[in-house]
Amino acid sequence: MANCLVAQSGGPTAVINASLAGVVRANQLNPVYNRVFGGLHGIEGTLAGKLYDLTDLPSRDIDVLKQTPSSALGTCRYKLKRGNDADYRRLVDVMDAHDISTMFYIGGNDSMDTVDALASWAQEHAPSKRFIGIPKTVDNDLVPVDHCPGFPSAAKVACQITHATYLDYAAYTRPEVFVLEVMGRDAGWLAASTCVTGDVDLLILPETPFNKDAFLSEVQKKFDQKGECYIVASEGARYADGAYLSAGEAANDGFAHAVLGGAAATLKQMIVDAGIVPRGVVQDLSRAARSSNFAQSLVDVNEAYDLGLSAHMRSADPAFTGQVVGVRRNAAAAAEGRYDAEFFAGPASEFANFVKQFPAAWIRPDYQGITDEAIAYFRPLIEGEPKLIMDGGLPATLTPFNKR
Repeated sequence: MANCLVAQSGGPTAVINASLAGVVRANQLNPVYNRVFGGLHGIEGTLAGKLYDLTDLPSRDIDVLKQTPSSALGTCRYKLKRGNDADYRRLVDVMDAHDISTMFYIGGNDSMDTVDALASWAQEHAPSKRFIGIPKTVDNDLVPVDHCPGFPSAAKVACQITHATYLDYAAYTRPEVFVLEVMGRDAGWLAASTCVTGDVDLLILPETPFNKDAFLSEVQKKFDQKGECYIVASEGARYADGAYLSAGEAANDGFAHAVLGGAAATLKQMIVDAGIVPRGVVQDLSRAARSSNFAQSLVDVNEAYDLGLSAHMRSADPAFTGQVVGVRRNAAAAAEGRYDAEFFAGPASEFANFVKQFPAAWIRPDYQGITDEAIAYFRPLIEGEPKLIMDGGLPATLTPFNKR
């Protein structure tokens, strides 16, 4: 038997390591491969030959790995470009040096594009090498899945923080506005999920072009009606011409993606400058939403782990390559009003380079939040809490493999 390699890429999530744990545990239960190597710092570290042997990870370590936030192997923002044969050949050399036949790549949209590119290239140049994708992203913007591992836990903590900060905000009599900013460059799924709390007065999404005058009018109405206004904004909020509200639009992250952050501060200042209220509070949820392992959704951690198991199981078929495993709702269960997940696999090309935006039909006009159908979509995803292994009053975590 040959060996396999698993690596992580892109922004971490609260459950990305559960998928890693699933691959490792699956091979312990059914040793399709002799050894399971972890690629440190994604494709970038793997190209440098930086690997860590995960094969015999103890059972307790696997359990702790499932609840450890961030990417335990380390991550990267390295773009493996199509047509760059040097990188492709270097990766095959690394795989050959460690007798690796199969690579599992856990990541988001760009990582699934990498899986597709590698599998396509390997068909002609390295037919013995296989590449399999396991998705993750708190943005929930991949197609054709129902939702992405990492998103339910991010939504759960976003809802918890929304409700807690609303109660804090509502305790005061002084006139001020509260603006919470959450991640979501091109899709407003995470921002929209906060409406489950019932606390959100106005919602700003990338899917709805921002109109300053219309927005300020709605803010004024909220203060006239109830004396307060709690606003949630996606970091990717933008005007009709595509310009971002945030101040960080000029930079990029190496993938030609704008580096965002600052939409909430812009909105607060806009409201203060309009004279609606004299002050405002800004809360940037940002990375806390993707690293809060103490608020993992039980549904999320179980599905992320099972996706790792599923990817490993499917890889026993020597023809399984260039594929991504994903989650969708069981149609029969949904028809009965129940939530039940099922796993499927499809070509990586169908997962990469597409953005699944929050449905326009689920967005109420005039920034008034989301429909009941959208609420029903979110609710089952944030259900349940895993029983965490504690250490000194805090959730136990593993020392990252890239730090050992």
